[in-house]
This record gives sequence, C-alpha cells and structure tokens, in this order.
Amino acid sequence: MKILGVNAVFHDPAAAVVDDGRVIAAAEEERFTRRKHGKRPYAFSTWELPEQSIRWCLSEAGLTAGDLDVVTYSYDPALVDPGLPGTERDWEFLRTMYAQRFPGFLTTVLPDIDPSIVRFVPHHLTHAASAALASPQRDCAVLVADGRGEATSYLAGEFHDGKMTQLASQVLPHSLGLMYEDLTEHLGFARSSDEYKVMALGAYGTPRFLPELRRLVTTTGNGTFRIEPIDWDSLAPRRHPGAEWTSAQADLACSVQRRLEDVLLELARWLYDRTGNTHLTLAGGVALNCVANTRLHAEGPFDDVWVQPASGDAGTALGGALLAAAELGDTPEHRPGYDLGRSWSDEELRDILVAAAVPFERPTDIADTVAEALAHDQVVGWFQGRGEFGPRALGHRSLLAHPTPAANIERLNAVKGREQFRPVAPMVAVDRASDIFGRGPIPSPYMLFVHDVAPEWRDRLTAVTHVDGTARIQTVDPGSEPLVYRMLTAFERRTGVPVVVNTSFNTAGRPMVDSPGDALECFGAAPIDLLAMGPFAVRRPR
Repeated sequence: MKILGVNAVFHDPAAAVVDDGRVIAAAEEERFTRRKHGKRPYAFSTWELPEQSIRWCLSEAGLTAGDLDVVTYSYDPALVDPGLPGTERDWEFLRTMYAQRFPGFLTTVLPDIDPSIVRFVPHHLTHAASAALASPQRDCAVLVADGRGEATSYLAGEFHDGKMTQLASQVLPHSLGLMYEDLTEHLGFARSSDEYKVMALGAYGTPRFLPELRRLVTTTGNGTFRIEPIDWDSLAPRRHPGAEWTSAQADLACSVQRRLEDVLLELARWLYDRTGNTHLTLAGGVALNCVANTRLHAEGPFDDVWVQPASGDAGTALGGALLAAAELGDTPEHRPGYDLGRSWSDEELRDILVAAAVPFERPTDIADTVAEALAHDQVVGWFQGRGEFGPRALGHRSLLAHPTPAANIERLNAVKGREQFRPVAPMVAVDRASDIFGRGPIPSPYMLFVHDVAPEWRDRLTAVTHVDGTARIQTVDPGSEPLVYRMLTAFERRTGVPVVVNTSFNTAGRPMVDSPGDALECFGAAPIDLLAMGPFAVRRPR
C-alpha cells in the first residue's frame, strides 16, 4: 500500500510517505519555507499547508497522487466538541478552516486525488501510532501527552498486532502540555515552541513551589489527571521577553518541571498495572521533555522506554501513514535513524559550491579534516546525507565544537544568537558512552534522554555538562552513522576526548538548515570556521 500522511493543524506541518510498510520519506514544511514550526506571524492557527513537503515526499518515493491508496490527515473534525470550556471560538475557527480550505488544498497539491481515499484520523491516535508502530517493540504500552487534539490532551493504551486499545484519555481543558505552554509564555518565551527553554532554565532553580502545584495538579487514580487554574503571578512575576531571568522564575520553572515528571510517573505506573506490558513508547510534544523521559526510564516500572524522535505534531504525519499501513495489512518496519529528508549527491554539491564562487577543497577524508579543525577549537558546520525528520540535529545538519573549553558554551550560544543559559549536547561513540555517562539509557541515538556526566569527566566536558551535572547525549553507532563515528574516533585520537559538541545547524528563530543554500547562508552569516558539506571543505578566510 502506498500511503501519504499529512499534518497541517496548529503547528509543524509535515508530510510522510510509507510504501508497503517502509518509511520512504518524511519532511517538515519549515525546512522548505524557512518559517520555524511553520508559524505565520499573527495567525491563530498556522494553516501553512505542507505543499512543498508533500510534493518532495511523493517525488522521492517516485509516486504521483494517482498512485496513492490512502491519504491520512492527523486531525478529525468530527471529534471537535465546541462545548468544552474556553474552546468554543477555537473550534468554530478550525471547523471553518477545514470546511473551506482543506478540500481546495487537496485538489491544488494533489490534482489527481480520489477524495474517497482521504481519511481523517484522530490526532492522538496518530501520535500513538508514530511511537508504537515505529518502535523496535511492536507490542507495547503507549502514552501520548501534548497541548491538545480535537477535544482531548492525553491518551494511554496498548498496541498489539498493529492495533490500538485505548485505556484512558483526558478531556480538555485539562492539559499537561497547555500548562507548560502557559508557563512558557509567563516566563517570556514563545508558547508552543519554546518549552525546552523552560526545561533548561529549571535546572538553575529549586522546586520551592512544588507543594502548591501538588494541590493544583493531581492524578485521579484512573489514568487521568486534573489541573486547576494556576495564578502564575502569585508564584513568580511575569518575565518580559528579552529580560534577565530571576531566581523566582527559575524556581517556578523547576517546580513545574518536577510536577510534570511526577504526574507522568503516576500515569505510567497506572498504565503498567493495567497492561502488564514491559515496553513503553511515548509521543506528543510532552515526550520531547528529555528530563521527564529519563525519570520514566530510571524510576518507572517499564523495562525500556522508546520515544518517537519526531514526537511533536510533525510526527503525526508519519503516524497516520503507519497506522493506515498496519490497518491495510502491511507490517510497518522499524527504521534505525531518522534521516528521512532531502539529500544531494557529491556532484550536485560540487556544482553548487562552484556556482556560489566560494573557495573549497576536497580532502582525502572529510571526517579527519573536521576532527583536526575541532581539535584546534574551531566551530564546524556539518552538512551530510539526508536531513533529519524531527527537531533534533542527529549528525546530518549539525554545528560541532570541542567539548572541553568552558567558553565554548557561550561561544556557540553567541553563534546561534540564543540565551546563554541554554545547554548544548554531546555526541559520543556508542561503545564509549557507558564509560562517561550514566543513569539514562544507552544506546541513546536520538537525544531524548539526559544522562549524568561521570564526575571524573566533567572537567573535560565543561561545554556540554549542564549546571545540574547532566547532558543530553546522542550515541553514535558505526553501523548506522559510519562517517560521524569515524570523525569521533579521529577526534579522540588527537585529543583523548571521545565526545564532540553537537547542536543544530541554525541560528535563533530559524529552522535547521536543510539545503546546501541554507548551509552556505548560515556559514556566511555566523562565525563558523569550517563548513563540511559532503566530501568538501569550505574554510572561512582568516
């Protein structure tokens, strides 16, 4: 079966193609339009429809609209409940948009489409399928938490033989994701996209507001939760965007983060008691909270925890396609790696560099050349292979640096133009990871957990060790990422350090670079010393 999955509501519009159970391509519209999260200014709902990502995914799969058996859309308007408190205007707006714009969008982008093959799939079901049907364990418990879907904010259940059994869901307005969004906005960041900044800020505080939050945010004992209205101003003053943060604001971030973790642990224990399944999969925007994921792994009842790398709404495009594949008899395959986006051949990259009129070289081994530059404390833009699907740079569109100099954390945050309290992450060869990092799961290839940095390594990994002694690591396997592994090995040979700083190749407010033109633009605009594009090296003149 040839299936196209589409997401375009709220944020993170994306497309994915699954053919006979195999994931062929997946891409986010932001990588084409260069608008982060697909958000148009001053719009309630983005409705940036994924026209370019759909066209590219179909082209990559060698398909036309007429070849498709099913098109899934990760939202079902029939499930909208305009009677929910505080959502009447929102839902009327969404109903109108679906009635007026979606049919026209389909016929514009997919002119040969048969309307009868289009399926509206419940939002949280697509999240659940994106985790369970893509994970190594196909029979598993699944937990989804985000801001909101059609009328709910949470789902828990179990997948068996490709089919979902729902055990619990949470009706709006109670929402862990919206609670975190409210806090994010109160602390002066952008809601629905900057929650990770709050998680990072929380490491600088203490959970002194936890008693009050335990009173307001509770679990019910039946797999759901309740969140009473929270008077944020009574806990800590509102922070204005760009202002310095205060200790009270850091304490509030820490307290909400801790309460979120505690609630997720209680929900996970309830789910384990109901299913007895030892494998847990996670999706939804809350599943990108790597600190909470680590507590679920370390303190929860499950033997293993697998998190969908594209846990945000972009991943629902993939989840819808995988769910349809399973329902139609295909067996979705587990794909090691989430490099599902665009790529360019060496010849195409060479022609682009020639056309850009920038001096470049083709060294004998680009991995060795980059290791040498990093050993001399240079910042490297790393552009290799297919682009990543999801928010993490996983060694295809990355900025790399030496992890030892303490100044490199401030240096990279300055390069990217972002807040100085933000941490950067380490990548490490999988066979060296357990010597340096503890508590979190190993391997950890998708940067979705935090790990304790061993005390004897903290002085040598100053740039990647967060204030609380942890790091969000990416382990690198030589089988799936041979070039990155070779670069790490060459760097360790020169420095004795088996770790390299890895952060996304972008600047503040911009999506990760995706095309060679994006990479050259970012390289030209930011103080990056070397651009490694395929086998080619572009050096900044000194």
